[in-house]
Order: sequence, then C-alpha cells, then structure tokens
Amino acid sequence: MTADGNAQATPDVLNSVTVDSAPRISEQSSSLADSAPDSHAAYVALEREVALLLRRSRAISGRLAGQLHADLDGAAYGLLVLLDDAGPLRASDVVARLGLDKSTVSRQVGSLVELGLVDRAADPDDGRAQVLSTSAEGHRRLSRLRDARRERWESDLSDWDTTDVATLAQLLGRLNRLGEAREAEVSHS
Repeated sequence: MTADGNAQATPDVLNSVTVDSAPRISEQSSSLADSAPDSHAAYVALEREVALLLRRSRAISGRLAGQLHADLDGAAYGLLVLLDDAGPLRASDVVARLGLDKSTVSRQVGSLVELGLVDRAADPDDGRAQVLSTSAEGHRRLSRLRDARRERWESDLSDWDTTDVATLAQLLGRLNRLGEAREAEVSHS
C-alpha cells in the first residue's frame, strides 16, 4: 500500500518479462500490420488489455446498475442483461451461464424480483424449478440504458473505420465463445 492509500502495483512475471516492462502496442510499431509482434509479447499485451477491460467492466457495471435502479447491486446487472438477451431461463441455467454458485444467483434474483426488474414463475415442464425473465419494466429500463451506451460507443469510436468496429465486435465475440466453452468445461468437471 502506498502512502496515498492506493494499492502498490505488483508486476506479474511471465518468463522473466514483467507486464509493466513489456512494450505496449503503441511502443512496438505504428501499426500491427507493419510488423508482427512476437508471440510472447502479444500474449502479455493481451493479458494486460483484457485485465484492464475487466477492471473497467466491473466499475461500469456498478455505475450502470445504479442508473438502472438506485437500489440495484452492480453484481446483479449482468444477470439482468443475461435474462434480457437469452431469457426466459431456469435458475439452474443462469447459474451455469454465469459460472456463479446457486446462493449468489438466488440472492441476486431475489433482489431483481423485489425491485420489479425480473419476473419468476414455476417452470411448466418441472414445477419444482423456476423460470426467470426480465419484467416489462426491467426490459424498458435496460433498453433505455443500452441505447444510451450504444450512442456513447458511436460517439467515442466515431473516428474509427466501421470495418474496425465490426472486426473488434467479431474478435470479442470469438473471445467470449472461448470463455463460454472454458466455463462449460469447468462446470462439467
């Protein structure tokens, strides 16, 4: 811990190269197409950028949850998005897709139901199970927030070529599918 109360950075060591000392993409060359980075440096840079993205994502989820509903916990925001995108889902499917334990999902679902953002009903195929779906109010609020986020992306990336934006979306999709497959492997082992 530093004197100003911030956590002191501890470099991650990978084969004697620290994340802090590895050259950033902008330091390597003006364009990735100009010269291919070496494999190790590429993975070090990937780890750094994904870690940064995940840290920012957690902070953003908390802010977005607060914008959606003042009493919504940031951790429950991702569950609401999942239900809106893929629902209705059984609670067990939510557990599997998010890689969370049952008690965490149950607590988050309870909060979302109490706030009127999620509906729960008995599963018509198995009365012991619950089917969860975004409520009309939850969908309305989430749609408004997502529209604002999309507009922000359009503004922030307005100087990007549309092909680059589409490529980024495609590559992130591939990375997400890989993560989903890895989670499925872990949950079945």
